[in-house]
Amino acid sequence: MRYPFLDLETVNRPWMESLKDLAAGVIHSGRYIGGPEVDRFEQSLASITGTAHCVGCANGLDAIRLIFRALIELGRLKPGDEVAVPANTYIASVLAVTDCGLKPLFVEPDADTMNISGQTLRSALSDSTKAVLTVHLYGRPAYDAEMARLVNERGLILVEDNAQAIGAQAFNGLSTGALGVAGAFSFYPTKNIGALGDAGAVTTSDTELVAAVRALGNYGSAHRYHNIYQGLNSRLDPLQAAFLSLKLRSLDFETQRRRRIAQTYDSHITNQAIVKPLHDDVAQVWHQYVVRADDRDKLRSFLTEKGVGTDIHYPVPPHRQPCYHQYANLDLPVAERMAAQVLSLPISACTSEEDAAQIASIINEFNHVK
Repeated sequence: MRYPFLDLETVNRPWMESLKDLAAGVIHSGRYIGGPEVDRFEQSLASITGTAHCVGCANGLDAIRLIFRALIELGRLKPGDEVAVPANTYIASVLAVTDCGLKPLFVEPDADTMNISGQTLRSALSDSTKAVLTVHLYGRPAYDAEMARLVNERGLILVEDNAQAIGAQAFNGLSTGALGVAGAFSFYPTKNIGALGDAGAVTTSDTELVAAVRALGNYGSAHRYHNIYQGLNSRLDPLQAAFLSLKLRSLDFETQRRRRIAQTYDSHITNQAIVKPLHDDVAQVWHQYVVRADDRDKLRSFLTEKGVGTDIHYPVPPHRQPCYHQYANLDLPVAERMAAQVLSLPISACTSEEDAAQIASIINEFNHVK
């Protein structure tokens, strides 16, 4: 048996004919920028998150960049301000901060949740910290009551990197993407709801902020040939918007499928050398099912030999990347330990509950391999 980590043709196969019809409709419309497909998608995502507004953009990185650019243009942040960001996130989270002339403050994750928490955030904040970019890593909301109190006490601006957690809910019952001043989404093809190319979005209920975000993504133009900002070109095209509107209808189905697979792993993995992800009453959506092992690379090689595809999210933390050499000497042992231990197991439309049980059985054999 082979257990692929992810195969996008398999993921998109149930949608194939509908996707072709939607593509043909856009082609025949003659409108290839903006239009009703984009409007429909934005309205759908705003409704799903419970926010008043949504702006489609080119990708998830741009979504975060546009939020911070808008906050700067509106005078709520200024270049050089410090933004707290998880030390174990994907590098895009940090790139968005530094691209806007802001300073990242790397925060260690909680050892159990693999996300930052109110407690880890409180211990890291400085007097220069003006904003928090919380990242709902692996589909688990990185927002708790302590973080909510801390943000309120300190008057911090809370921005969400919701690239991996569409459909998740925080402790207060609110959807991720509606917890702070704005939420950034990625619809990269591998996400729970993926486009057939790059795509992103910003959600917010802040009328002033949404106007700035929309203008900044359209060359800084509020209306044609009138540029109020030095903006960029980051628009969601109608093809991807049409595809995403279709796929958003299956969000609940996809979420429940991933939760069943995660539960199967939880109940079947018994190998004491494996640390399973925390599975509690938090309404997470399992973008990844990430286990940890001290001999991660050996485990991965073993699984590869047995036909199980895996991935590592992420093997090198941002402060250890060559482009951020100025942060290489930071003491972030929890993030670095996680980078050496984490391993993502298959959890997508390519994986059935029966597959997950078989993969767990293979994992349980790992300690017996000499």
